[in-house]
Amino acid sequence: MGTVDDLLAGLDAADRDAVARVYALAREAVPDAEQGTGYGMPALVYRGKPLLSVMRAKKHIGVYPFSPEAVSAVADSLAGRPGIGLDKGTIRFQPEHPLPDDVVRALVLARREQIER
Repeated sequence: MGTVDDLLAGLDAADRDAVARVYALAREAVPDAEQGTGYGMPALVYRGKPLLSVMRAKKHIGVYPFSPEAVSAVADSLAGRPGIGLDKGTIRFQPEHPLPDDVVRALVLARREQIER
């Protein structure tokens, strides 16, 4: 798979806006992040390690911080929100139910902290 920019170019408008928004928030939180890949997925990479991937799946948009610990750090903030689901290392959402900005920032900062350890 290609870069984050390639991924975005291939999405329909609603999905592109939702995915691009999460990447933009991640870049604001971690300005040193660069485009790369993580586990074969387009991702932002920090210090050579995958920081975050956001991709359209068949039934949802998946946010993959490559860390169950990072997902756990924001799980309480997402509990009970409509259209949002959690798994061990994944957050799922729909474009009509976007992730809150502060949760995206907290997720990315939790992952950055983990990489820095």
